Amino acid sequence: MEFEAIGAAQTVTGSMHLLRTKHATVLLDCGLYQGRRAQANAINHNFKVPVAELDAVVLSHAHIDHSGCLPLLAKRGYRGDIWATPATRDLCQLMLEDAAMIQANDARYINRRIERDGADLEPVVPLYDLQDVHVALARMISLPYHRPHLIAPGVRLTFLDAGHVLGSAICVLDVQEDDRHLRVVFTGDLGRRRMPILRDPEWVEGAQVLLMESTYGDRLHPPIEAMEDALAEILASAWQRKGKVIIPSFALERAQEVVLALEHLKQAGRLPPFPVYVDSPLTVKITDVFKMHPECYDEETYALIRSKRSPFNFPGLSYVHDLEESKALTASPDPAIIISASGMCEAGRVLHHLQAAIDDPRHTVLIVGFQAEHTLGRRLVERRPKVRIFGVERPLNARVEVLNGFSAHADQADLMAFAAAAHKNGPLQQIILVHGEPRPQATLAELLEKAGLPRPHRPAPGDRLPL
Repeated sequence: MEFEAIGAAQTVTGSMHLLRTKHATVLLDCGLYQGRRAQANAINHNFKVPVAELDAVVLSHAHIDHSGCLPLLAKRGYRGDIWATPATRDLCQLMLEDAAMIQANDARYINRRIERDGADLEPVVPLYDLQDVHVALARMISLPYHRPHLIAPGVRLTFLDAGHVLGSAICVLDVQEDDRHLRVVFTGDLGRRRMPILRDPEWVEGAQVLLMESTYGDRLHPPIEAMEDALAEILASAWQRKGKVIIPSFALERAQEVVLALEHLKQAGRLPPFPVYVDSPLTVKITDVFKMHPECYDEETYALIRSKRSPFNFPGLSYVHDLEESKALTASPDPAIIISASGMCEAGRVLHHLQAAIDDPRHTVLIVGFQAEHTLGRRLVERRPKVRIFGVERPLNARVEVLNGFSAHADQADLMAFAAAAHKNGPLQQIILVHGEPRPQATLAELLEKAGLPRPHRPAPGDRLPL
């Protein structure tokens, strides 16, 4: 048996991993690489999955850096099964269609800029189109939590709740190779404990090999209550300057968590009289999907839903559907809170809001999630003097605030606790760290080894490890 790292190896994007046995080859996640436009285009077009070898695909959750290349897989001829939880299947229809449309729109915009203005940009060719998305969706099979199922010769899959985003799953793979049995556990993206909306991640039993994410392996998150206090202070300061607060947000989970935090502030009388806009058609649709899957909620959120009080609506909150309304919001000088995708500022309507506001010190850019290397979001976090938006450098005069406490990723303490529980409930024999940059991975690996756990591997892209 063998593990091969393709993507999200010593980085946090483009999740793709192969599990090979004598009888089957299974792909774990099939994510889009997100980063600097030219680099991302090159990596995504140079698709390294051996499509003809695959017997099955297992999808941990619907985030684009985990699911976004499924249509490309279909385009390259894959016609096998893609296994996901019911909520992930529902979300993927929205997110993958949106990804195809964003690619088409970005290609039209960039290529028009090159042709019309002679802009110094690389021409853009979309990875796939809506037809490819629909072929991929037709291959997806919903498997609820806690229902073991044989997905390939000698490979049985069970999903456990990862608590990261709606429908996210820890993938437990019981592998039989002749007379040898091995339990391989892939965390996908592991959620935090005691976060609003979703249930906590489940513990695993009998894990022998642990493929674990390591995004925040070198840091601790402040409690969510402290985040709401910090959010209130940032908004009060922004209101005094009469500026906009632009919140780049992942449409799945993060946007809903920010809306819930704003609702809490509203209920407590701590939200300044900003109008609040969710300017992302995808977020609007995803919020509707949330209402369809109460099986994923924690007790508090489920009680709210049953009491007919939506956690995703409050007076003063508007969901923006129409493009012309979005353009008017960009052009308006009035103070507002604008939550808009994408979360790493690499595509979508948020780029237009940033383009209009980035050089004005009255405005605030509020970062509420992890920003991968070489993304516009990372350059904002680093507070570069100038940033490039749509190929044009602009001075960064707007305030940039960072609230990582809203992250849906497990922090160092959560990761250590999960690995320790897997070790205790083992016998855990091997740890492979994925989905993390080198520094967090090195810190986490050292702590795990000091705690008496197996010495972790930190594979680079293309590395193969015997299991």
